[in-house]
Amino acid sequence: MRGPVLTEPSVRVAAVGGGLSFTRGLWRIASADVTSGNRVRLLRDGPATFDAMYALAESARERLDVEQYIVRDDSCGDRFAEVLVAAARRGVAVRLLADWVGRMGTSRRYFDAMRDAGVDVRIFNPPGFRRWLGVLPRDHRKVFLVDGTHAITGGIGIGNEWTKGEVEHGRRQRWRDTAIEIEGGGASMMQAAFERMWARAVEGPPPFLRRRLRRRARHSTLDSTNAESALVGIVEGEPGRLRVERALQIQCIGAERTIWIASAYFAPSMYTVEALIGAARDNVDVRILVPSRYDHAWMGWLSRRYYRRLLRNGVRIWEWQGPMMHGKWSVVDSRWVRVGSTDFNPLGIAINFELDAVVEDCELGRDAHAMFERDLENSREVPVPPSRWKHSDEDEPSQGEGGDATRSLSAAGKAVREGLSAREKE
Repeated sequence: MRGPVLTEPSVRVAAVGGGLSFTRGLWRIASADVTSGNRVRLLRDGPATFDAMYALAESARERLDVEQYIVRDDSCGDRFAEVLVAAARRGVAVRLLADWVGRMGTSRRYFDAMRDAGVDVRIFNPPGFRRWLGVLPRDHRKVFLVDGTHAITGGIGIGNEWTKGEVEHGRRQRWRDTAIEIEGGGASMMQAAFERMWARAVEGPPPFLRRRLRRRARHSTLDSTNAESALVGIVEGEPGRLRVERALQIQCIGAERTIWIASAYFAPSMYTVEALIGAARDNVDVRILVPSRYDHAWMGWLSRRYYRRLLRNGVRIWEWQGPMMHGKWSVVDSRWVRVGSTDFNPLGIAINFELDAVVEDCELGRDAHAMFERDLENSREVPVPPSRWKHSDEDEPSQGEGGDATRSLSAAGKAVREGLSAREKE
């Protein structure tokens, strides 16, 4: 194994119920094949993630592929470009796919210098005369691949926010984020996902019929009770597919103890809200970690509109007390771990191209559980607001989605009752 030692593949997955449920469920609801015998480890924050990337890049023999939403030409970006150029000069085939919106503010000279050094650079979905004028969808994935056998994905972009950080109150603090390193079949699946996005950037979207063809399931019969850990499924988020949301919902069904989610831009659908509330009402410990300070101020206002309904129904919410919590990951029952680029909001779930690794492994699950607890130590729990309704919490109308409609119906009902009462008096 290149770099630090990862979770050994000889460890067997503990039998905590399920059997075929993880592999078969992930295929049927998210079109994600699951592979076994992967080595995996969590990477906390930018410095550890970039160290792992650079170590893998130095060991690359044949190819090095990068897919990134944010690419900046600051000191972090310059160091990253140096690593890619060095690999290209060694004879490694290097490709960089950067999103047109995510790379805004980065000079053309930055990319031209890499091209001149042998790096094949492509920009995803620049503006043009086509659907949505090229504004949507975006490639929001963060993928780093070496030789098709080693991969890193998560929420970390290429910029000083993740390395040097920002100065606040006389201290420099970097953004909080999480990534995962994978060696094995999961990396091969991620390589195939990259190839599909590369083809889309170079050749354009696939024909209508080919987009709707379904391949056969390849690993849906893997049994987690006797398969070699870690089991890894790669969920490719595509416009309109809602795959990561469905993957969370199936985990809500199977969760027995905990559902802990970190989401940088949390504005979930009514389906996700109901799934989380349903689990919390069924004695599952549901926790959500969000930022307290956002790089987009309006996002904080939008996220907080969901607080009341969630909190009043048993979901606990923490706000990270740092410059920005940019992670997109979750851990369920200290067993299932998701790390990737998807936030629970309409852009992440239904519009952009995303990529998440969903892992079933008890050792990684324990590590993720401990990491989440460590994050909560630097966070503030949001108190449960007082009820604005006289009846029980179970009957409290939803806030956010449908809240106004519910209040309007209540007012209409009150008017009808008053009218009937007045008629009886007459």
